[in-house]
Amino acid sequence: LGQSDPMKYLHFRIRQVAPSDTTVLILGETGTGKELVAEAIHSLGPRKDRPLVKVNCAALPPSLAESELFGHEKGAFTGSTAQRKGRFELADGATLFLDEVGELAPELQAKLLRVLQDGTFERVGGHRTLKADVRVIAATNRNLVQDVKAGRFREDLWYRLNVFPISAPPLRQRKEDVPTLARAFV
Repeated sequence: LGQSDPMKYLHFRIRQVAPSDTTVLILGETGTGKELVAEAIHSLGPRKDRPLVKVNCAALPPSLAESELFGHEKGAFTGSTAQRKGRFELADGATLFLDEVGELAPELQAKLLRVLQDGTFERVGGHRTLKADVRVIAATNRNLVQDVKAGRFREDLWYRLNVFPISAPPLRQRKEDVPTLARAFV
């Protein structure tokens, strides 16, 4: 919501990228509505009739993150009593929203890079290469350029995610939108 110049520009960028299958990186501080931007891009895009599959990368324990994203085969690890599809497989033909992508562990970053490059992955404990046609929208509140320089984030992954960057402006940069937001909340 809002008619300030930063919001008009945000709406323009959303409308600009939505019709394509381009990978989008949404940048912004915590609480700026990055998930709402992802939902808007998805709902205006060609995959709108398919689900928007969401993953909060910061909430994934490192030991389960690979299984959550790529799935696992029965018996892949203790407690895996059945095959399970991962988020990439569930999002085949749809859109996958990777929230807080900057929090992914380095070993998982390499596997994410492979999926972004050629659309292929393997389930944990699997030997078969699977393919998924997924539009990726990622979001982060981190400065990934600094993280790349510090060695905390893969530079090649950053290039793959940063195809179409969009910044979600904080409310302090669009104070004229406060009355509109207040009316909407009331």
